[in-house]
Amino acid sequence: MGKPITQEPVPISEINSESGTVVIEGELFKKDSRTTKTDSKLITLYITDKRTSICVKAFAVNQKWEDIDTHFKSGDGIKVRGQAQWDRFDNCTVIMADSLEKTEKKEREDTYPKKRVELHAHTKMSAMDGLNDVKHMVQTAEKWGHKAIAITDHGVVQAFPDASHAAKDIKILYGCEGYLLEDRDLINEDGSINYKGRGTNHVIIFAKNRTGLKNLYKLVSFSHLNYFYKKPRIPKSVLTKHREGLIVGSACEAGEIYRAVLRNEDEEEMRRLVEFYDYLEIQPVVNNRFLIEGGHVKSEDELRENNMKIVALGEKYGKPVVATCDAHYFDEEEALYRRIIMAGQGFKDVEGDEGLYFRTTDEMMEEF
Repeated sequence: MGKPITQEPVPISEINSESGTVVIEGELFKKDSRTTKTDSKLITLYITDKRTSICVKAFAVNQKWEDIDTHFKSGDGIKVRGQAQWDRFDNCTVIMADSLEKTEKKEREDTYPKKRVELHAHTKMSAMDGLNDVKHMVQTAEKWGHKAIAITDHGVVQAFPDASHAAKDIKILYGCEGYLLEDRDLINEDGSINYKGRGTNHVIIFAKNRTGLKNLYKLVSFSHLNYFYKKPRIPKSVLTKHREGLIVGSACEAGEIYRAVLRNEDEEEMRRLVEFYDYLEIQPVVNNRFLIEGGHVKSEDELRENNMKIVALGEKYGKPVVATCDAHYFDEEEALYRRIIMAGQGFKDVEGDEGLYFRTTDEMMEEF
């Protein structure tokens, strides 16, 4: 519609009613029309650049609306040129379009020659926390050339069937992020064990064979049926008893290795903790930036030092160290949705949540 658009687009967030003629590019997520008194159409298009959105309007004859309705579908990429102005009817800034173009949607690509494998990823089954659609996550990782992808939801395994069905030429690593309970000091005088009121540490558990998968299912069941207290907890002794066929990782900053680094534990205690795990985990600095805001560390450099301390622990005690995303959503812009969910649950540090997205190999190599 209209003339070819040659100008470079500007971010939608920079547009106001005084901007004059502008060009924007984004994704169409809704369209509408109504018939005017002159029997033409007032077309309304809603466009987002994943950071903010705007309403685009245009007057057109019925045939032109039919063309637009046929060729532009929800989810299509679109470029618009028009006049920014204040709309008294909608009480906001809109763009009165004179030209529309369909564009290719800009999607991230993984161009690094040797592909990574994500070993810490959450789906929507991580209730009130994860936002990833498991089918989309698995199929995109496969399209990027990744050979495998982990499913590690909080305390549950319900995403496994959908992950299995979504995979064609990619291996699914079936796992869970559990809540590990240190139970060696919880025996009462009468011999009973007091599990309530004790904090937990995050832990990543993978099944490496069918025996491990069966044990993983047992641990998830036990954690909900026998040891549930606010969260489905797994006592360390119970994990040890059912550890055959499992791979155990130290998880995120809520895991006991990272927490021990923060506490600056002595060498003997650190050795005891590290020896429990099959591998150790580090994550991008932005994932743990909230520790600065909470006063636990002083700077991003200290967060990098913590990562390097964990790498050094792995080298010292012969444990592989992996870098993960702890992906709770797929694209960086989707952090906003998780912040809304977290704020609704009463979390106070939600503004720091901006890095838990699924990175390409290129993005992880740049980070580390």
